[in-house]
Amino acid sequence: MIGGTQRCVHKLCEPLWEGSFHCLSPIPTRKELFMRVMMMVMFLVGWFPFTFFAETSHGKELELIAIGVRGAMNFQDAGLPPGEKEDFEQFDVFGIMGLPWSWEYPSGWEMRWRLNGSVGALRGASDEVGFITTLTPGLAFTKKAWRLTLDVGGGGALLSDWEFGRQDIGGPFQFIGHGGISFHLPMNLVAGYRFHHMSDATIYGNNNRGVDLHMLELSYSFEK
Repeated sequence: MIGGTQRCVHKLCEPLWEGSFHCLSPIPTRKELFMRVMMMVMFLVGWFPFTFFAETSHGKELELIAIGVRGAMNFQDAGLPPGEKEDFEQFDVFGIMGLPWSWEYPSGWEMRWRLNGSVGALRGASDEVGFITTLTPGLAFTKKAWRLTLDVGGGGALLSDWEFGRQDIGGPFQFIGHGGISFHLPMNLVAGYRFHHMSDATIYGNNNRGVDLHMLELSYSFEK
């Protein structure tokens, strides 16, 4: 016991009387709250996909929607606090699979489940480079008349290295949450921006920091 408190494995214990302790769960950080909210949103959207308002609900074939490349970097003042201790960059190739479930609406919007995957390199602290691969299911909202797609998703990542200079990300597995906007260009090209959050959600302890990246991407779409 230090200063009237005792540290447990996962909780903070405060003395009630001699020989007795009352344990309180630690207050979650903003990044922990973000991940919890993201997982809750994915759960709710998954179970209640606005089918009551859909004009048609139908199954599509499992198909490759797009392949592309993207690059990303962090900005310490444009992410979830606390900011990163090091500068990070990420470069990867990605693919998007369209899943069979989709809904169309009278307003012209289409909602569809997708599966996003990527492989690439994560560089931090100027010259330390590690391998990263991600797999994230998500939802895409497309309005063809506007040539616009909005998407949100969450999943996991595997890293070959998680210590970059002064920053310890935590461990080989990380949770991913992302949201993006894409514009459909001529010649089946698609340009987009994505906010990409990665953290361990404290599964490796409370002293680790995640990474928030701002991604620019260019892809080729196979959709008609």
